[in-house]
Amino acid sequence: MSDTYIRLIPTDRDWQPDRSTAASVAAHVAALLSGPGDAVERVEDRFYDRVTLIDAGMYTTRITCPRCGGEISMEWLGDVVNSNGGLSFDHLDVTVPCCRAAVQLDSLHYENPIGFARFEISAMNPTRSADELDAGELGQVSDLLGHPVAQIIAHY
Repeated sequence: MSDTYIRLIPTDRDWQPDRSTAASVAAHVAALLSGPGDAVERVEDRFYDRVTLIDAGMYTTRITCPRCGGEISMEWLGDVVNSNGGLSFDHLDVTVPCCRAAVQLDSLHYENPIGFARFEISAMNPTRSADELDAGELGQVSDLLGHPVAQIIAHY
């Protein structure tokens, strides 16, 4: 069985809310996704000790270099994650294979958004007419959280 997620992360990869705010905002997101005729399987807040790759699963399909515009293979990203020992990073510095430039992983251009964060709110298998939160809903979440958020749609 496959799963789809709406993943909300702070725009500052190191920022984290306090735990009570996180729980309150996760409940708000669950309510947004559970309106008449809508449902969501699970909504949870997650804290990470280190900056963590918040990927888009099968939607992560194309990466290009911010310096030269060259295509970067998904295998290269997989190798970076594997050589790092997992999805959490102490630093995001990499040398891209296309032009050998030193860049940050979060500066690469990902065709479908991914992110890096120490906190996320994850909604599993939302069912509603819109596949993602709209700008107004994202604004509400940002206001309640006390920090701007980015949205990543993931499928596994």
